[in-house]
Amino acid sequence: MTELDPMRFDVVVVGAGAAGLFCAGVAGQRGLKVLLLDHSEKVAEKIRISGGGRCNFTNTGTTPANFISANPHFCRSALSRYTPQDFLALMKRYGIAWHEKHKGQLFCDRSAEDVIAMLLAECAAGQVQRWQPCSVKALRFNTRAAGAAHYEIDTSQGRVTAAQVVVATGGLSIPQIGASDWGYRVAQQFGLRLVAPRAALVPLTFDGAAWAPFAQLAGLALPVEISTGSKKSAVSFAEDLLFTHRGLSGPGVLQISSYWQSGAPLRLNLVPEVDVLHALQQAKTRSRKLIANELANHVPARLADAWVQQDAAWQRPVSEASEKALAALAQRLSQWDITPNGTEGYKKAEVTAGGVDTRDLSSQTLQSRQPGLYFIGEVVDVTGWLGGYNFQWAWASGWACAQALAAAHSP
Repeated sequence: MTELDPMRFDVVVVGAGAAGLFCAGVAGQRGLKVLLLDHSEKVAEKIRISGGGRCNFTNTGTTPANFISANPHFCRSALSRYTPQDFLALMKRYGIAWHEKHKGQLFCDRSAEDVIAMLLAECAAGQVQRWQPCSVKALRFNTRAAGAAHYEIDTSQGRVTAAQVVVATGGLSIPQIGASDWGYRVAQQFGLRLVAPRAALVPLTFDGAAWAPFAQLAGLALPVEISTGSKKSAVSFAEDLLFTHRGLSGPGVLQISSYWQSGAPLRLNLVPEVDVLHALQQAKTRSRKLIANELANHVPARLADAWVQQDAAWQRPVSEASEKALAALAQRLSQWDITPNGTEGYKKAEVTAGGVDTRDLSSQTLQSRQPGLYFIGEVVDVTGWLGGYNFQWAWASGWACAQALAAAHSP
């Protein structure tokens, strides 16, 4: 192959992550000549590290309500046409064992490597060519060449041409494993709009001085209710929270981070299943223990000890505490309002919210207003909750795109 004699493909898929691998395999098996490119040496690194190395590959409860987008209905078509049960059927064909943890979250029994091997096998079955590492230097839409309009792609391994290009390069999260803004730049190159990207499913941080009393709780986890927003924009989750040296993490915080707006407060109920005021009032009539000791019956002892340090009125035996002090303590535990000063950023974010504006994409095919240019997976402004939803979007958007690619090439 030379620069004057480029290799010709039906489809070039850029990005060998979950969406790209799956789309390439399906398209190849539909009879298309497919090239899959990725600038990283390792394939599907995000799959490999997900779910503690066991890949939370889908969620049986997936609905459009589990996704965030400027157009919340956009994901409906793809999700309805390729479901968690469809992906489970594929897993069964490959004999991959899995288990459910909770709330419909499905994980591999053995390793995320099983999912990667399956996707690579699907690509092999479709005779997909995969070049890694291979970077894209330039992408052009050629309308003047003899024959039909096509894309010319200058890569680090030479020039290729294709009738269709699929962008599956993900977002900005976890740059240490190769995340880049290439997909966004391509969208802008062809006049497509972007919804401003932001870190999502990410730990939240707090001002150092304000957080100092709670930094000692780093490593402590407990179930909470966490909410943000007001009126119609209010959203809440009942999940575990984890204290860190710089702020808050854990499933509940990761979930709420996708909705949190800069400058807005969070409200936490640290005792969602206990009427703390009633419990303390009962203890006042029969106990001589310190308030912290009584509180430790309902929250972790470390939290109880740290909490009572906030007010001298709480640092005494419960029998000597005033009703007003107990009421204030109970309210502070069940309605703790605190405002983050930011997030841990893309280096700790599991996904990127925002992306290619769905107004410029077809919900049926994932093709953009630019003919023959498709966007799938995380690069699109569709962001799932924590718990396997983002992988299901990768499979569903990849499958819908592959069907459209095949249809475009059918006689």
